[in-house]
Amino acid sequence: MPQLRLADWISAHSGLAHRSQVLASGYSDHAIRSAVRCGELRRLPRGWVALRDIDPEFEAAASLGGRLTCVTAARRHGLWVPRGDGSSLHVRVPATSSRHDATDVVLHWGAPLAPVARFALVDPTLNVLEAVARCLPFEQARAVWESAIRRGDVSVGFLRLVRWRSVIARQLANAVGSDSDSGLETIFIDRLRPYGLAVRQQVWIDGHPVDVLIGERLAVQIDGFEHHGEVRRRRKDIRDDARLVLLGYTVLRFDYQQVMFDWRHVEASIIGAVAQGRHLVA
Repeated sequence: MPQLRLADWISAHSGLAHRSQVLASGYSDHAIRSAVRCGELRRLPRGWVALRDIDPEFEAAASLGGRLTCVTAARRHGLWVPRGDGSSLHVRVPATSSRHDATDVVLHWGAPLAPVARFALVDPTLNVLEAVARCLPFEQARAVWESAIRRGDVSVGFLRLVRWRSVIARQLANAVGSDSDSGLETIFIDRLRPYGLAVRQQVWIDGHPVDVLIGERLAVQIDGFEHHGEVRRRRKDIRDDARLVLLGYTVLRFDYQQVMFDWRHVEASIIGAVAQGRHLVA
C-alpha cells in the first residue's frame, strides 16, 4: 500500500495526475472516489484528477489531451520569448485527437519530433523549438532558438544534426549561432544584417562588454525589457557609456520597445552614425 495520502502524492506530481498513473502507483479507484468526495481532489476531462488549486496552464493542457508547447513551453523552460506572446496558450495535441473548441488556445497538431513520456504536460526543448519554427516569424524564432543555445540546452552542432521535418526548422538550424547575449540582440543583428556592415558581438573594451560593435568605434548597447525600472542598473549604464565616450567611441543605446516596435528610429540612428564616419577610427 502507498505510504502517502493520495492528495499528497498528487501534490508531488505538479498537482495533477492521470488515473492510469494513480492506479500504477498502488492507489485504487476507491481512493480516487473518496478523495474527490471529500473535496481533496477533483476530476478533469480525459481521466485526469487534480488538486483543487492547480496551475491553470497544466489544467488546460490536460483537459485538451495534450501538452504545453511552442512559446508557452519555451517560457517555462526559461527561454527568451517575445513579449506579448503569452496571451494565448499553445498546446500540442495528437493528430488523431478530435477537434477542439478552445478559446485563447493555439493548437499544434501532429506527432512530436522527439519522443515524450505519455503523460508529460510540457514538451521537451527540441519539440518546443520545432513548434516555434512553424509558429513565429523567422527572426523571432531564431531568437528563441539562440536562447536555448545560450542556456546550454542544445548546441549549434547538435541542432544541425537533428532531422528536422520542416524547411524553416532546417533553415534555422543553419542560421543560428552562439554570439548573441539575448533574444533582443539576435533580432537586432538580423535586422542589421542586410546592410553588410562590419559587426562584432559581445566585444570587451577596457574590461567591459559591448553588445554590438560596428566597425571600430560605433558601440551599440541593447537593453532588454526587464532593464526598465532598475535604477542601479541605469546608473551603471550611464557610467559605462561615459567611459566609452572618453575612450573615443560613439555609443548608441536602444531598448526593447525601440528594437521591436520602432526599428525605423534605430535604423536611422545607425545609418546616420555610419554616414558621419562614427564607426571609423578618427
